Amino acid sequence: MGLKTCGGGDGKIEKWKNSSPVISRSKMKIWIVRATTTVLLWTCVVQLTALGELWGPRVLKGWPSCFTPPSSSSVSSTTSTSNSNPLLAVKLSSVPAKLPLPPKRVYKNNGYLMVSANGGLNQMRAAICDMVTIARYLNVTLIVPELDKTSFWADPSEFQDIFDVDHFISSLRDEVRILKELPPRLKRRVEQGMFYSMPPISWSNISYYLEQILPLIKKYKIVHLNKTDARLANNGLPLEIQKLRCRVNYNALRFTTQIEELGRRVIRILRQNGQFLVLHLRYEMDMLAFSGCTQGCNDKEVEELTRMRYAYPWWKEKEINSDLKRTEGLCPLTPEETALTLRALEIDPNIQIYIAAGEIYGGERRMESLAASYPNLVRKETLLRQSDLRFFQNHSSQMAALDYLVSMESDIFVPTYDGNMAKVVEGHRRFLGFKKTVLLDRKHLVFLIDQYNNGVLDWNEFSSSVKVVHSKRMGNPTRRVVISDRPKEEDFFYANPEECLQLPDSM
Repeated sequence: MGLKTCGGGDGKIEKWKNSSPVISRSKMKIWIVRATTTVLLWTCVVQLTALGELWGPRVLKGWPSCFTPPSSSSVSSTTSTSNSNPLLAVKLSSVPAKLPLPPKRVYKNNGYLMVSANGGLNQMRAAICDMVTIARYLNVTLIVPELDKTSFWADPSEFQDIFDVDHFISSLRDEVRILKELPPRLKRRVEQGMFYSMPPISWSNISYYLEQILPLIKKYKIVHLNKTDARLANNGLPLEIQKLRCRVNYNALRFTTQIEELGRRVIRILRQNGQFLVLHLRYEMDMLAFSGCTQGCNDKEVEELTRMRYAYPWWKEKEINSDLKRTEGLCPLTPEETALTLRALEIDPNIQIYIAAGEIYGGERRMESLAASYPNLVRKETLLRQSDLRFFQNHSSQMAALDYLVSMESDIFVPTYDGNMAKVVEGHRRFLGFKKTVLLDRKHLVFLIDQYNNGVLDWNEFSSSVKVVHSKRMGNPTRRVVISDRPKEEDFFYANPEECLQLPDSM
């Protein structure tokens, strides 16, 4: 029985051996068919998705326009939500939404453009927007701009220390090719000095770049533009150029994650206590030395500021009549003048006032009147731990970026001087739905303040006059002032980018 069973087993095994190749080949065919079908289906899905992103209707894709600011109702609803529950995550309205990558623009590359931006953060920001726009219309490759490290602040920050460089490059790839650095072969040419460097002419039309700069790029392949602030005209440019400047400013230039997260933390702390006003109190030592404005300073301070002005050769104006400059409205308001102005405008004395500025010249002595009128004065240094800011120390542009984010989200923004930050923030707040921005008429204000201090006006007369002067200076829709033969006296494009705003038809 045992032998028979073994014999029967051998027969079955032999039969299985003979049939196994057939079974293996059948299973292999089935596996190949399934794998091929899966690959084909997946390819179809990918292709359909790509076509949908390129051609699908904007409503289905959920793509907001780069140039349509959020409505006032959406801004106010976000604010009210933050007020009702300050523990909710803060959404920064100034931070562009994450969108699918646009398709790459294919064009003949005419050469490479290197850029050195000069000045403080917002001066460089506007220049970067202009240079991206110029690179696009010259059909050249832009190298990520170099930031100023030789100005008064001596900030060593690189572009990627302040802005999200990958977002900057990818979000604009349908307009211009941007590289983090030159290709190795061209980098060697630059190291050998084989390139052309120059500052472009201020307030130039795009035709200047097409007729004067483009031939240089074609000849030398690499052109370096330095001192790039205010090098593109405010007005007289095609609509698509103006809109691209806005797209770069309000969509492509996003701060780093580290700066955004710290900004959210500051805003969340402020929102826990209700509404807040951002005061850009431009009363730092460098501002006073540069402007020559010494109102309220003692003799020792006046001497110190004058010495500082003479120490910097690029501050060309040396002999300055401070009193005359003040009466012409060319000086930043002092902390004392600012306190009177806010009280005259009937700003709630209990509101939080976030000071967006560096160290105030004169310290606590000069801040006494403002602190007495508005006791809830705060700064980033008082709201955050020292450890939170240690990476930002001695990096003025990164500190300014933090102030920029808080300024965007404030209920009211009040700059005491119309410098670059005041102008760029004003324009950005207009873009976000004409958020309240008090644009102080300093010439009229100092006249009224002097009359009040000299007893010519009583408090009610003074307050009423200040309110009348500023009734239409709250960041409401206005037309940009155009003075074709005096571009420096025009309204700055980035303070009122009206081509990118939703203006009333009646204007």
